[in-house]
Amino acid sequence: MTVRDSDSAVRRARFGALPERIAYEDMVEEKAASPAAPPEYGGGEPEARSHLGCLAWDLAL
Repeated sequence: MTVRDSDSAVRRARFGALPERIAYEDMVEEKAASPAAPPEYGGGEPEARSHLGCLAWDLAL
C-alpha cells in the first residue's frame, strides 16, 4: 500500500464517500413565463424604463 492509498483510506474512513452526483435534469424545473405586466404597473413607455435608478449614480460615485 502506498502513501497515497493509505491517505485515501484514512480520508474515506474519516469522512465517508462523496454523495452520488445529481443529474442536471433533476436540479432544473421549467415553468411557463408569467404574462407581461400591464402598462399601469410600470411596463409602459420605454423612456420611463431608460431612467431606472443606478446605485452608482445614486451614490454619486
